[in-house]
Amino acid sequence: MKIPACPFTITDWSEVAPTVHEGEIGSATWRTVNIGDLRVRMVEYSAGYLADHWCDRGHVLLVLEGELETELQDGRKFKLKPGMSYQVSDFGDAAHRSFTSTGAKLFIVD
Repeated sequence: MKIPACPFTITDWSEVAPTVHEGEIGSATWRTVNIGDLRVRMVEYSAGYLADHWCDRGHVLLVLEGELETELQDGRKFKLKPGMSYQVSDFGDAAHRSFTSTGAKLFIVD
Protein backbone atom coordinates (compact mmCIF):
# COMPACT_ATOMS: atom_id res chain seq x y z
CA MET A 1 0.00 0.00 0.00
CA LYS A 2 1.30 3.41 -0.92
CA ILE A 3 -0.47 6.55 0.22
CA PRO A 4 -0.79 8.85 -2.80
CA ALA A 5 -0.09 12.56 -2.64
CA CYS A 6 -2.99 14.26 -0.88
CA PRO A 7 -3.53 17.23 1.40
CA PHE A 8 -4.05 16.81 5.13
CA THR A 9 -7.63 15.57 5.36
CA ILE A 10 -10.03 15.01 8.26
CA THR A 11 -12.93 12.59 7.80
CA ASP A 12 -16.18 12.88 9.74
CA TRP A 13 -17.43 9.34 9.14
CA SER A 14 -21.00 10.31 10.06
CA GLU A 15 -21.04 12.52 6.94
CA VAL A 16 -19.84 9.78 4.54
CA ALA A 17 -22.77 8.18 2.70
CA PRO A 18 -23.18 4.48 3.53
CA THR A 19 -23.43 1.69 0.98
CA VAL A 20 -24.82 -1.74 1.85
CA HIS A 21 -23.15 -4.93 0.62
CA GLU A 22 -24.98 -8.20 1.12
CA GLY A 23 -22.99 -11.15 2.42
CA GLU A 24 -23.76 -14.84 2.13
CA ILE A 25 -25.59 -14.14 5.39
CA GLY A 26 -26.27 -10.64 6.73
CA SER A 27 -24.87 -7.40 5.38
CA ALA A 28 -21.93 -5.03 5.58
CA THR A 29 -22.42 -1.28 5.65
CA TRP A 30 -19.43 0.61 4.26
CA ARG A 31 -18.55 4.28 4.56
CA THR A 32 -15.73 4.72 2.06
CA VAL A 33 -13.21 7.45 1.27
CA ASN A 34 -11.09 6.91 -1.85
CA ILE A 35 -7.76 8.69 -2.23
CA GLY A 36 -6.36 7.63 -5.59
CA ASP A 37 -5.91 3.86 -5.35
CA LEU A 38 -6.12 3.95 -1.54
CA ARG A 39 -9.46 2.99 0.02
CA VAL A 40 -10.21 3.91 3.66
CA ARG A 41 -13.40 2.48 5.18
CA MET A 42 -15.49 2.36 8.30
CA VAL A 43 -17.38 -0.95 8.04
CA GLU A 44 -20.19 -2.35 10.17
CA TYR A 45 -21.14 -6.03 9.88
CA SER A 46 -24.58 -7.13 11.02
CA ALA A 47 -24.88 -9.91 13.59
CA GLY A 48 -24.47 -13.26 11.82
CA TYR A 49 -22.63 -11.71 8.84
CA LEU A 50 -20.67 -14.13 6.62
CA ALA A 51 -18.77 -12.77 3.60
CA ASP A 52 -19.94 -14.10 0.25
CA HIS A 53 -16.41 -14.47 -1.19
CA TRP A 54 -12.77 -15.21 -0.42
CA CYS A 55 -10.84 -11.93 -0.53
CA ASP A 56 -7.23 -11.79 -1.70
CA ARG A 57 -6.80 -8.02 -1.44
CA GLY A 58 -4.33 -6.71 1.12
CA HIS A 59 -5.74 -4.83 4.13
CA VAL A 60 -4.91 -3.29 7.44
CA LEU A 61 -7.99 -3.97 9.58
CA LEU A 62 -8.70 -2.76 13.14
CA VAL A 63 -11.67 -4.03 15.17
CA LEU A 64 -13.38 -1.13 16.96
CA GLU A 65 -16.44 -2.93 18.35
CA GLY A 66 -17.79 -6.48 18.53
CA GLU A 67 -15.89 -9.62 17.58
CA LEU A 68 -14.67 -10.72 14.16
CA GLU A 69 -13.66 -14.19 13.05
CA THR A 70 -11.37 -14.26 10.04
CA GLU A 71 -10.95 -17.55 8.23
CA LEU A 72 -8.12 -18.19 5.81
CA GLN A 73 -8.83 -20.35 2.79
CA ASP A 74 -6.40 -22.95 4.16
CA GLY A 75 -8.74 -23.46 7.14
CA ARG A 76 -6.99 -21.41 9.84
CA LYS A 77 -9.31 -19.18 11.90
CA PHE A 78 -8.54 -16.14 14.02
CA LYS A 79 -10.84 -14.33 16.47
CA LEU A 80 -10.29 -10.61 16.87
CA LYS A 81 -11.72 -8.43 19.63
CA PRO A 82 -11.81 -4.64 19.96
CA GLY A 83 -8.32 -3.16 19.80
CA MET A 84 -6.94 -6.07 17.74
CA SER A 85 -5.88 -5.79 14.10
CA TYR A 86 -4.59 -7.85 11.24
CA GLN A 87 -2.41 -7.01 8.31
CA VAL A 88 -2.40 -9.07 5.11
CA SER A 89 -0.69 -8.33 1.81
CA ASP A 90 -1.89 -8.53 -1.77
CA PHE A 91 0.72 -11.24 -2.31
CA GLY A 92 0.86 -14.78 -1.04
CA ASP A 93 -1.74 -17.35 -0.18
CA ALA A 94 -3.76 -15.64 2.55
CA ALA A 95 -7.20 -15.45 0.89
CA HIS A 96 -9.60 -14.73 3.73
CA ARG A 97 -13.23 -14.10 4.61
CA SER A 98 -15.01 -12.63 7.61
CA PHE A 99 -17.72 -13.84 9.96
CA THR A 100 -19.25 -12.32 13.07
CA SER A 101 -21.94 -13.76 15.28
CA THR A 102 -22.31 -10.56 17.33
CA GLY A 103 -21.78 -7.87 14.68
CA ALA A 104 -18.62 -5.79 14.40
CA LYS A 105 -17.42 -2.29 13.57
CA LEU A 106 -14.10 -2.10 11.72
CA PHE A 107 -11.67 0.46 10.35
CA ILE A 108 -10.01 -0.82 7.18
CA VAL A 109 -7.32 0.62 4.92
CA ASP A 110 -6.54 -1.04 1.60
